[in-house]
Amino acid sequence: MSKKHQGNENTKNKQLNLFRVDDRGKKMTTNQSLKVSEDEFSLKAGERGPTLMEDFHFREKMTHFDHERIPERVVHARGFAAHGEFQVYESMRKYTKAKFLQDPTVKTPVFVRFSTVVGSRGSAETVRDVRGFATKFYTEEGNYDLVGNNIPVFFIQDAIKFPDLVHAIKPEPHNEIPQAASAHDTFWDFVANNQETAHMVMWLMSDRAIPRSFRMMEGFGVHTFRLVNEQGEAFFAKFHWKPKLGTHSLVWDEAQKIAGDDPDFHRRDLWENIEKGNYPEFELGVQIIREEDEFMFDFDILDATKIWPEEIVPVHLIGKMTLNRNVDNVFAETEQVAFHPGHVVPGIDFTNDPLLQGRLFSYTDTQLIRLGGPNFHEIPINRPVCPFHNNQRDGYHRQTINQGKVSYHRNSLAGNTPTPVPEEEGGFKHYQEKVEGRKIRSRSESFKDHFSQATLFWNSMTKPEKEHIIDAFSFELGMVKSESVRQQVVDMFAHVSLPLATTVAKNIGVRAPKGGGSHVTTSSPALSQEYTKKSAATRKVAVIITDGFNGSEVGFVLNELVKRGMQPEIISESLGKIQGSDGTLLEVNYTFLTADSVIFDAVYVVRGSSKHKKFNKDAGLFIYEAFSHYKPIGATHEGKQWLESNEMGQSPGVVMADNLNLFVEEFTKSVAHHRFWER
Repeated sequence: MSKKHQGNENTKNKQLNLFRVDDRGKKMTTNQSLKVSEDEFSLKAGERGPTLMEDFHFREKMTHFDHERIPERVVHARGFAAHGEFQVYESMRKYTKAKFLQDPTVKTPVFVRFSTVVGSRGSAETVRDVRGFATKFYTEEGNYDLVGNNIPVFFIQDAIKFPDLVHAIKPEPHNEIPQAASAHDTFWDFVANNQETAHMVMWLMSDRAIPRSFRMMEGFGVHTFRLVNEQGEAFFAKFHWKPKLGTHSLVWDEAQKIAGDDPDFHRRDLWENIEKGNYPEFELGVQIIREEDEFMFDFDILDATKIWPEEIVPVHLIGKMTLNRNVDNVFAETEQVAFHPGHVVPGIDFTNDPLLQGRLFSYTDTQLIRLGGPNFHEIPINRPVCPFHNNQRDGYHRQTINQGKVSYHRNSLAGNTPTPVPEEEGGFKHYQEKVEGRKIRSRSESFKDHFSQATLFWNSMTKPEKEHIIDAFSFELGMVKSESVRQQVVDMFAHVSLPLATTVAKNIGVRAPKGGGSHVTTSSPALSQEYTKKSAATRKVAVIITDGFNGSEVGFVLNELVKRGMQPEIISESLGKIQGSDGTLLEVNYTFLTADSVIFDAVYVVRGSSKHKKFNKDAGLFIYEAFSHYKPIGATHEGKQWLESNEMGQSPGVVMADNLNLFVEEFTKSVAHHRFWER
């Protein structure tokens, strides 16, 4: 790697270092650097007298505290983030002149924020919801923001309806209930009366809406963008993030219990794995359509409620992103980061997707209200790694100290600088698309098919995935008080799948739809999680064990699980150490009071010689819940007899073997499989 490229890689970290402060071991001062002699008592007129106005330290401290909070995001308020780097696999010069997509030796710093859409900052993270997946690339040409979701389509086609959507899905205004949930009247009333939502709702009711981890979910740019090369040729493109660990989900009962057991489940998972060196990796993929092929499909490629099926338009993996450093301060970085789909670099441009066009207007407004003014780009986490020069001045929180008297263009006093940059020297120039037409409030006829791709999604699901979608509809609509709304939704989704709608109708107490059905018979295997990559790496394994275990054999199994990338955690009756029959000691990580099966991916049952009824009861409940959530379960020693006596021993995904090498191999395969729906 060249010195220049090494410099580009380190610039962002050095830049952030300028603003990092470690207060450990330091003497206390005010914000003006005045040393403070007392921080326990305010200045008073006598020991029992009133506090005096001249106590500047008290006033500074309290005033700062009173102003610590900024408005949370209207949507995507609940989020967590990490730093990392991106490298392209090979030059994309054929399609784009964007420099960060040219040289495989260049590491581009990135900052990624994951989020839920609906809930407030304090809401649980495992709710049924869309997840945000926003990436800021700090390129040598300026910041590029890919602001997407973990679902490739959206509820609406035109951004003018976004306020309506959010008003409908947020807690109902008369009682501010429910929090972080779509299972209520106003959301489903919106769905039934805005049928362009059909495709997105199918994704929302699927397992995609309850991901196992931020590390195990796909990301999508959602919109159709343009790539432009040096020759001025343009290509339509969609962006994908493919997790190296595969795409995996929770089950609904599990997601609800985690929300109570650990509302920070997803951020804790991301934080802990980065701290352990289990760096999340995502491959960047692109789908590309030539301009001349824009109208050759049975869907409009500019419609944000439509996918480009991967079997028709393949996804080319062009690079890899690695998240390798946690934030130092959540507020300064995660809360103050400002994403904007309009932050682009030469070689990446927009299309006439009406949802994208509206987002280009709204995001700047959002940052102005949240971050206090037009200088949000000067906050350290938002600063580009390359310098910026223009005639913009002043405003709230200005940090740049501009020199000289000139702040306008054109001028002679500063030699007409800063000077616009020609396109051939790297200046951004919009693609010269030919546009003509009458001003009209309407949308293309090609946007009016709302059900074909919703049916494609349904057809692409496996039997268990379809059952989960039916259960999700039944739960969500079962919480809707209005029978009229429930009926409208069932009648609407009869156009997606008549069997789906008929089953849901029975479950929620409305009449079966009188008509419906779909002519679509095609499917897209890429939409099913059944065919995703499956790996045991980084999976958390609960080890149920107590005193009297066989130390050497258990030690062998635990070491082998770690070698294969799993994370075993010891669970027993109390914290401290437990002792094996040979004197081996193991440190207990959790008790049954501090851990539940829902926060683990698999269970390894050793048991030991305990005859305590409480241990047997607690262990039994723990294991049975994991079993009911279709998770892998392994057992050796006394654990085998325990599973057999509870009639779990012959079930799929339950591994018992006397040969420890065989046990480790089979258990690893089961952990990688993730769920055993055939139980």
